[in-house]
Amino acid sequence: MTVKRKLRLGAVIHGVGSSVSAWRHPEIQSDASINFSYYQGQARKAEEGKFDFVFIADGLFINEKAIPHFLNRFEPVTLLSSLAAITSNIGLVGTLSTSYSEPFTVARQFASLDHISGGRAGWNVVTSPGEGAASNFNKGAHPDHSTRYEIAEEYLEVAKGLWDSWEDDAFVRDKESGVFFDPEKLHRLNHKGKHFSVAGPLNIARSKQGHPIVFQAGSSDSGKNLAAKTADAVFTGHETLEEAKRFYADVKRRAAEYGRSPDSVLIFPGIGPIVGRTAEEAERKYEETANLGSIEDALQYLGRFFDHHDFTQYPLDEPFPELGELGSNGFRSTTDRIKAKAKEHNLTLRQVAIRSTTPRGDFIGTPEQVADRIQEWFEAGAADGFIIGSNVPNGLNDFVELVVPILQERGLYRTEYEHDTLRGNLGLSFPVNRYAKQPVASGGSESAKR
Repeated sequence: MTVKRKLRLGAVIHGVGSSVSAWRHPEIQSDASINFSYYQGQARKAEEGKFDFVFIADGLFINEKAIPHFLNRFEPVTLLSSLAAITSNIGLVGTLSTSYSEPFTVARQFASLDHISGGRAGWNVVTSPGEGAASNFNKGAHPDHSTRYEIAEEYLEVAKGLWDSWEDDAFVRDKESGVFFDPEKLHRLNHKGKHFSVAGPLNIARSKQGHPIVFQAGSSDSGKNLAAKTADAVFTGHETLEEAKRFYADVKRRAAEYGRSPDSVLIFPGIGPIVGRTAEEAERKYEETANLGSIEDALQYLGRFFDHHDFTQYPLDEPFPELGELGSNGFRSTTDRIKAKAKEHNLTLRQVAIRSTTPRGDFIGTPEQVADRIQEWFEAGAADGFIIGSNVPNGLNDFVELVVPILQERGLYRTEYEHDTLRGNLGLSFPVNRYAKQPVASGGSESAKR
């Protein structure tokens, strides 16, 4: 019997919002980005809505032009560890860069979060698109785009190897015999590669879900290849259904070419639903938020995708300027899409800036209209689930209270959690420890007794 696909949902908790001016709205908590009570409330609301996970994004560089949320926000692993204590089933996913951190430390951090939460941790693997990040770390110049992804692939190889340091039944803990662990089931990695040399073993065992869920957010060719080869889930963003379908099919095809089941890689477009009890109310909510900012704010927001380029030097109502390769070593997929859309639709700089800073999208309207759109994308092969962002005040509350019940009534979405681990709720298979699969061959990774 064919099992019917179930929609998956995540919620990004983004403090005072992802725009330059959203914080000015009277219903926005102006210190939300560093207010733990706010994050607690959002996580509990998402868990009330039976969401698969909450997601905390991050970055490593700011300047005076950064959006307010970026200027003053929590570090993800610390925050998620705290949220683990006040939630029971919902997954806890955070961003951490492979370009500016060490594999052993990160593998240990996320394994610790996985244990603290009882198997609900997820790591969003990013390569840090902003060149400014290099100035905050003693690693020299910011690596180019292809090198960053080469580093990320080896980094993940190391992290996953470290997570397998202990076989699942390695800790005997027999008080009578005095045997705490089985030395045959502890393994050193002894990795020596182009970018990393890491011996191991990791000083924390695997969790009840095996190891943390790996998310990946790149949409360039390099990003899609990394995701198809190594990730459990992919964050992405698309303006149209057709774009989303092409991306979905492309990543699933690449996964199959790497010998993986296409169903083992879940695709999550990010959307910002705006829900009103009437279509007019939804439009009013959008306009209230969109009208908070000035065109100067919009130009500043647009500039961050292009290495903080100064767009005020160009005429506002003439065609979007030719920028060559500007932005290609940072947010490549985003800047490529912006430039292509501007050229295709002959957009002015003003139009591009407003579209970028206050995206309207197709997920706006009554609860039924938003549910219809989600169902259309899901059933058309454009998504396995969605990351729900809040582009207007109380956006997550509105979605949970008004849209989720409709999705449940249609049989698309769970009414109760199926499992108490993130892996289980996402329907992903348990990762068998690599050393338990087969005996350790002579000359392979060492066990602790050697």
